[in-house]
Amino acid sequence: MKATFFDGKKMNYDENYPDPKPGEALVRVNLAGICGTDLEILSGYMAYNGVLGHEFVGTVEKSANSELIGKRVVGEINAGCNKCDYCKKGMDRHCPNRTVLGILKRDGAFAEFLSLPEKNLHVIPDSITDEQAVFVEPLAAAFEIKEQVSLQPQWSVAVVGDGRLAQLIIRVLKFTCPNITCFGRHKSKLESLINLGVKIKIDIEPSDEQSFDLVVEATGSNSGFADTMKLIKPRGTVVLKSTIASRENLDLTPTVVNEITLVGSRCGLFKPAIDALATGMISVDSMIDSTFSLEKFSEAIEHAKKPDTLKVFLRP
Repeated sequence: MKATFFDGKKMNYDENYPDPKPGEALVRVNLAGICGTDLEILSGYMAYNGVLGHEFVGTVEKSANSELIGKRVVGEINAGCNKCDYCKKGMDRHCPNRTVLGILKRDGAFAEFLSLPEKNLHVIPDSITDEQAVFVEPLAAAFEIKEQVSLQPQWSVAVVGDGRLAQLIIRVLKFTCPNITCFGRHKSKLESLINLGVKIKIDIEPSDEQSFDLVVEATGSNSGFADTMKLIKPRGTVVLKSTIASRENLDLTPTVVNEITLVGSRCGLFKPAIDALATGMISVDSMIDSTFSLEKFSEAIEHAKKPDTLKVFLRP
């Protein structure tokens, strides 16, 4: 099959890459999205070798479940061992022996085909386009915040970062917490949030410091954590969403002094994300940027790295 793969140093294109191993559902990839985690892997995050890509929509070609064959699906990216205590409790994403699509010991979606266990797949309704469906995985990650934190409508909320994930987080939080300020670096991305009723800022002013009940860090950089700690009130809650390759030390002293609650947040349940897209409760169309063929992966990666770019797709 055609695939692009990362050898630990650079991306490569191969028209004869090995097909996924049998034993799981075989999915023909219709469309895959490039996200910040993919870009961090290219910088050394997770020390991963293989096919990148974990945001996708595809069509099931082979499956032990005949009802899935021919269906358009998205897939949860963590595959547990089904034997450990975490898996038995339904916490596959924390299984110590898990594989993760395009991130850990499992080839991903920047290829013609991928494989996943049937239980990981979710059928996508016709009302959701392929482009919209690719957003299900990161949108589920945004919804995970609502599972972890008891949001209060009266809270002042800050989102630090204006990229792909930050934009989805804002769309999700806005339903519960109307008072949201986004602190970003890119004027065009920030301006796209104005129609959502979000306050936008590029610089942190003295009046912003220690004035937010909840701050979500979604910059993908160490500097974002420092900005987050400036913004959060004493005894406030910080949600950390960034996964970064940098090994710089972070100063955690303010979290102790100000008794900050830190919440690590990663993957989420797919159903709320699918329902939100199917009903139109959340629109992602304004975040769609451009689509490249798999052969032009290099151009796609470079375009995705540009500061003003939102969602870039690869089509096998």
